[in-house]
Amino acid sequence: MNKTYSFVADKPGTRLDKFVGEKCLELSRTQAQKLIADGYITVNSRVAKSSLKLEISDKIDVVIPPTPPSPLSPEAIPLNILYEDDDLLVVDKPAGLAVHPAPGHPGHTLVNAILSHFPHLADISDSLRPGIVHRLDKDTSGVMLVAKNQIAQANLINQFKTRAIVKAYLVLVKGRLTPERGIIEAAIGRDPSNRKRMAVVTEGREARTQYRVIKYIDDYTLLEVIPETGRTHQIRVHLSAIGYPVVGDPVYGVKSPHLSRQFLHASRLGFKLPSTGEYVEFTSELPSDLAKALKDIS
Repeated sequence: MNKTYSFVADKPGTRLDKFVGEKCLELSRTQAQKLIADGYITVNSRVAKSSLKLEISDKIDVVIPPTPPSPLSPEAIPLNILYEDDDLLVVDKPAGLAVHPAPGHPGHTLVNAILSHFPHLADISDSLRPGIVHRLDKDTSGVMLVAKNQIAQANLINQFKTRAIVKAYLVLVKGRLTPERGIIEAAIGRDPSNRKRMAVVTEGREARTQYRVIKYIDDYTLLEVIPETGRTHQIRVHLSAIGYPVVGDPVYGVKSPHLSRQFLHASRLGFKLPSTGEYVEFTSELPSDLAKALKDIS
């Protein structure tokens, strides 16, 4: 059954998609844009564009159709749940587990595992990524957030967009990185010579990465890295661009006899609980394969 809402604009100049995203907490701005494009949202009973600037007393009608059945299948994959409440899960994702289905891995993903534990999540927004508000690469381990309802999902997505969420990673790079603290600021976009890779490019999107040295180990450096923006492969691209590639990374980094995957672990995640606004942080210990690699090179 469709959900319907009606609103009246109370200030001029607000974009239609932004207005709907703010009024309908269960919708992200992207979801609102899709509904507008599909004709489910009207202004004064007329189909409009997302970019329409509203005027005072404009009447906005919103129809949210039922979520189509999910094509995903639950799979009994073990989950290490660090925290759970009515709004969200914090999970410790292992390396080798993709976050959601995509070409090349249609199943055996974190989403399949989550649906096995929480079948109702299949009804949340995107049928292929239910509850997902951010992602880690398949071979990156560590702390991840998953929303359990649409309002929480919109809240968490907004926290990511406004950079209110703190994400910290443990990263091992080749070489002795100096200075011991720094910020890498360089735009990232598709590599013009290889569209499957990302690169530092002039016409790319703004990207900013903080780092601090934890310790030097021979000709390696163990870092804590905090990406302030969320570009694809940002940490790996930025560190490679300044000459300190991530160890074990087959795309941007250097191979290592001690690792079968990149030394990149999401060790800490801080955010505000949607229900109370309280700031909380969760941590994940270094997995055994990365801990062993550190021991082997020491």
